[in-house]
Amino acid sequence: MKIPFSCRYGGTVSASLILGAASLFSLWSPGRASESSPVPVQILSPENVNRWATVMSTNHPALRAAQARARAATLNVQGVRRFADPRFLMGGSVYGAKGMDPAEEGNLVYGVEQSLPLLGKETAARAVAQAQAESEAARTDARFQELRRDLAVSLFEAALARRAIELAEVDQAWVEEIARNLESRLSTGTSTQVEVLRLQTELAQRKVEVENLRSRELEALAVVNRRLGRDPQIALPRFQLPEPAQPIRYNDRLVQLALGAEPRLRVLATERNTAGAVVEATRRSQRPNLAVGVEGRQYGGDGDFRGGTFLLSVNLPLWNRNKFRQDLARDRERLRAAEDDQADTALAVREEIHHITLRLDIARREALLYRDEILPRAERTYRASLAQWSAGRGDLRDVLESHRTVLAARFQFSRAVAEQWTALSELVLCCGLGDLEALEMLDALPAEPTDAEPRTTTP
Repeated sequence: MKIPFSCRYGGTVSASLILGAASLFSLWSPGRASESSPVPVQILSPENVNRWATVMSTNHPALRAAQARARAATLNVQGVRRFADPRFLMGGSVYGAKGMDPAEEGNLVYGVEQSLPLLGKETAARAVAQAQAESEAARTDARFQELRRDLAVSLFEAALARRAIELAEVDQAWVEEIARNLESRLSTGTSTQVEVLRLQTELAQRKVEVENLRSRELEALAVVNRRLGRDPQIALPRFQLPEPAQPIRYNDRLVQLALGAEPRLRVLATERNTAGAVVEATRRSQRPNLAVGVEGRQYGGDGDFRGGTFLLSVNLPLWNRNKFRQDLARDRERLRAAEDDQADTALAVREEIHHITLRLDIARREALLYRDEILPRAERTYRASLAQWSAGRGDLRDVLESHRTVLAARFQFSRAVAEQWTALSELVLCCGLGDLEALEMLDALPAEPTDAEPRTTTP
């Protein structure tokens, strides 16, 4: 977001008018502007960002949908059958004139058959369901962290929009004060109509700019409500940016933390486990199915039992061995693809961590540059130009330009701070941390090996 702090004015005005406008500018602060407004002001500290993330965790429909899918996957694990339902058989026999005597052999047949879970097929199916449940849980956690990152970014954008409005209101008040005094001096002949017209045009442009910035803030607040899973019209406080964050450098501890806890890598790790479980289930599917049964016979004439039979049935996988091998090769290729995706994502995470730390370093340097060098220098120039004008040796245009330079420096400082905290929110996502406060513990984390290192394969 950019504020066009420009000036197109030339003319004369008394030093008393400039001093009055200068006092208005020097006494103004965001705290004073908010005192007359009933809307509460909230600084976006890590604690406050976490509170809004808690609100999002209970309201956002996408997160609730992910949680429902995770619960469904858990229930699916609990629903995997260890034993198949038994089969009940019932029938009858018909004998010819030269056949056996039904009174001796029995003409009613009934029996029960039960498959036996002895060769590991059911265990493999349960392992697949368990791996899928873990994958859904990892996706739910990743979705929450992504939504929390998006929420934090939206909050900082809303705070930057509020800061832009505050600076534009200062600019408008400055121009309005000078224009009002020039209009009062027009009747005395110490000011010209052209000077008044120029200031009135400048004032009209500043008013439109302030209204446009307010509309942009409303849009930014609507985005925050959307991230919270709420109606865009729900009232929110006026957010303010925090102080610049402490520097975070690219180091092995940070990389190892990201490789072990980055949400995408965790999801890919569970998908790799799922693919491995599917390979094992496919391998065991080639084993035969075993079942035991019992069969009884009785005679329908008197209902007495005549005899029984015990059975063991085994299917013979003779004609589909090639199909089984194709199924196993298919699932092994899927496992290899999951492993390669994980290795590629690990490389991408390393690159992303490096990129984010560079953004953090750049944003912090810019924030300190504007706060410690450019802004103090601009304020000194503004005071010097005001003093020269008061003494009758300066130009009003220099005063107005130096005034706009101060406002522009303040906005650029705020923009750099917002960029730094936005990058920190993305770093929290990459490292799989719980919140922004967890970044303070990075220096205490030991470097640990991780299984997410890029995998090398030999032909």
